Amino acid sequence: MERLIEIADRLSEVEGVVGVCLGGSRARGTHSPDSDFDLGLYYRPPLDTDALRRLAAELTGGPGEVSEPGGWGPWVDGGGRLTVDGHRMDWIYRDLDRVRRVREECGEGRFEIGTQPGHPLGFHSPSYVGELALGRVPADPTGELRALREEVRPHPEALRGALVENARWEAPFTLAGARKGAARGDSFYVAGCLFRAVGLLVHALHAHAGSWVLNEKGAVREAGGLSCAPPDFADRAQGLFSALGTDPVSLAAALDVADALTAEVCEVLAGGPAPE
Repeated sequence: MERLIEIADRLSEVEGVVGVCLGGSRARGTHSPDSDFDLGLYYRPPLDTDALRRLAAELTGGPGEVSEPGGWGPWVDGGGRLTVDGHRMDWIYRDLDRVRRVREECGEGRFEIGTQPGHPLGFHSPSYVGELALGRVPADPTGELRALREEVRPHPEALRGALVENARWEAPFTLAGARKGAARGDSFYVAGCLFRAVGLLVHALHAHAGSWVLNEKGAVREAGGLSCAPPDFADRAQGLFSALGTDPVSLAAALDVADALTAEVCEVLAGGPAPE
């Protein structure tokens, strides 16, 4: 931990960096010895990326990949992929003022889903808020990042309602549309609809429980562990993708299972917020 704090302090000295937040499994205490270190670099332009490259070279003993802001896409933004002291370490840029705007929108029940490499379901803007809420702040010279972290910890009630209502109409609508593809044996289209529908249910269950979804990886399993989830939610949701088949009968059968699971989730969601 001392080494991590040392690196975070060095990063916070770079022009533009306001503070550093440790995210991922390392922040939540669910990591394994070989887990990556994900460091969010919360910045305000201009960000001195040349200084970041020099620091990366010092830490790794050679040139490392450090992008300009926007180099990794519209939502993940950019950063660096490094190996430091034998461990994978990712630096991930976060425009602090943009995070603040997203936080205000979430408080009003508004969110965006943007196209982003590495996020097949799309990047959900509330992830910006969840990253801070679930993260740890090893470096914050001005105290701004820790103060904002305390502000975002409660899950906004308006956002909960928006995600729940979105799932309650869009998941059944998506599955109904998938029936047309099933009738033609279009397993590609049906699989896409199933993925979308399950993703909606996962986000809604997490919101219902007042918890955050940061990306698709592990989200179904985590949703299945929520007290509000229907019995065997994770196994049933994962099972939808195990053997779809390519004929109309098997595809329709998968959609029957998805419809039943969606109905159970929607019944849970209709009952109001889950007790904390």
